[in-house]
Amino acid sequence: MPPEDEVDRIVAAWARERNDLDFGPLEVLSRVDRLARHLDRARRAAFDESDVEPWEFDVLSALRRAGEPYELSPKTLLQQTLVSSGTMTNRVDRLAARGFVGRRTDPKDGRGILVSLTDAGRIAVDAAIADLLAAERDILTGVSDGEQDQLSGLLRRLILGLGD
Repeated sequence: MPPEDEVDRIVAAWARERNDLDFGPLEVLSRVDRLARHLDRARRAAFDESDVEPWEFDVLSALRRAGEPYELSPKTLLQQTLVSSGTMTNRVDRLAARGFVGRRTDPKDGRGILVSLTDAGRIAVDAAIADLLAAERDILTGVSDGEQDQLSGLLRRLILGLGD
């Protein structure tokens, strides 16, 4: 039998007190919650290593994933990062001040602008994703590649069932 974790202890205590309830959901989702906390700490450390804030990574990675010429409209950035227009304007301003992005008039729409990734921004986001993947790989050390595939599929099904 595998060793007990904190969730096992919590569920056992609840089961003693409320044996009329099914604690199956708690066993799964409390572990997901605890894993999310570990992941959050690992991500913060990885981004600190790269000198990139999580919100900066969100915007820079959207631009990097867009492929050459690594530019998107603010509207597309809004859709990909799920922030308000005002927040995106502030973020682009701050990223431009760091030299990570530039702006130019959209040649297809003279009223619109395009946000583009600079060389400094590409270097920063490339370092951040490498550090992030190393941190996440460390979290998954005890899980085989096949188990990771299985877990990924189960989590995908759960998330799709929630409409995401």
